[in-house]
Amino acid sequence: MSLLENVVLFGRLLRQAGLPVSPDQTRAFGRALDWIDVGSREQVFHTARSFLVTRQEDLRLFAVIFELFWSAHSQGTELRLPRRQPPKADLERRSDLFELIAGRADADAPEVEVGDRAGSFSAAEVLRHKDFSELSEAEREEVRRHIRDIRWRVSRRRSRRLVPNRRGGRLHLRRVLRDAAKHDGTPLRLRHLSRKIKDRPIVLLADISGSMEKYSRLLLHFFYGAIQGLREVECFVFGTRLTRITEHLRVRNLEIAVEQAAREILDWSGGTRIGGSLAAFNRHWGRRLLRRGALVIIVSDGWERGDVSELRREMRYLSHRCHRLIWLNPHLGHPEYQPLVEGMAAALPFIDDFLPVHNLRSLQDLAQALDALPERRGSRAAVHAR
Repeated sequence: MSLLENVVLFGRLLRQAGLPVSPDQTRAFGRALDWIDVGSREQVFHTARSFLVTRQEDLRLFAVIFELFWSAHSQGTELRLPRRQPPKADLERRSDLFELIAGRADADAPEVEVGDRAGSFSAAEVLRHKDFSELSEAEREEVRRHIRDIRWRVSRRRSRRLVPNRRGGRLHLRRVLRDAAKHDGTPLRLRHLSRKIKDRPIVLLADISGSMEKYSRLLLHFFYGAIQGLREVECFVFGTRLTRITEHLRVRNLEIAVEQAAREILDWSGGTRIGGSLAAFNRHWGRRLLRRGALVIIVSDGWERGDVSELRREMRYLSHRCHRLIWLNPHLGHPEYQPLVEGMAAALPFIDDFLPVHNLRSLQDLAQALDALPERRGSRAAVHAR
C-alpha cells in the first residue's frame, strides 16, 4: 500500500471513530509528510495530531488509533476499510473497528472512550440545521445549551480619544517637549499617539408578537448570551409596545434571567406595531444609545399591524444614526421565502444586512459575521443577497 493510500485510510479510520476530520485536513497532512522523516514514528505522530485533531477531548482517542495503525503496519499487516457498504454491514464493521481499537490499546494506558461517537456527531449536525419552530422540547433544551456556548465578539471602532502608542501615527507633542526640557531642549525620544480602539455598542430589538411565538423564548437565550459575552449591549422587545429587558438579563443565573424578562413583557404573543415601537425607541433611547457608532439588530418577521409609513419613517431615522442596521428574519432561511409582506418591504431599503435566524447554525454564523464587520459602513446594494 502506498504512502498516499495509508494517509487516506488513516483519515477514514479517524472519521469512523467520530473525529471530525475533513478531506482538506487529510490532504494537508499528506503534503506535510514531505517535510518530515516518515520513518520517525514521533515526527509522524505529532504531524498527524497537528493537522487532524481539532478538539482537546479527542487527543487520547487519536493516540490509541494512531498506535493501532502504526503497529499494524510495522508488523506487515494492512488495515483496509471497504469504500461502500450497506448500512447494516457498515454498522457491524464499525462495531468490529472499536473492538479492535480497544483490544490494541495498551493495558497500562489511561482509560479511553472508544464508543461510536460518529452517530452523536451526526445528530448534533442535524440539530444545527433544524428550524427552531420544529424542535421538540428535548431538542430545545439542547439548542439552549449550544446557544449559551456561542462566543460573541463584535468588530471594534476607533474612538476620538487619543492614547499613547509607540506605533501611533501622531506625535505626542506634550511628552516630546517635556522630555526635551530634561535634555537642554534636545528631543531625544519621540512619543506617539493613536486613536483608542473600543468595542462597538450593540442594541438588540426583538419582535415577541404572536407570529414570532415559536422563536421568542430561544431569542431571549440569544439575548442573554450576548449580554454575558459582550460589554455594551442593550436589549429591548416589542409587540404592541417597547419594553427594555437589559437589567433582567444581567442576572448570572440563566433561567432566572429569562423568567424575569418574560414576566416583564406584558404584550407577549400579541399584536405587532413595529413602527410605533421603533418610534418609542428613537424618541426615548436613540440619542443616548446610538451616539457612539452602535450596531442595531432587529429580529422580526416583518408583519406590521400598524401604519407602514410610520415604520418607513422610523427605519430611515434609525438607519441614519447607527453604524450598521442588521435585520434578522426567521423566515429568510427557507429557500422559497420572499420579503413581500408590507412591513418587511417597507423596512428593506434601510437595512445594511438582511440575515436568517431560524436555526442554531444561523446564530453561529451571526456571531462570526459580527466579528468580521468592516470598520466603515459600505453600500446597501448587497443586503438582499442570501
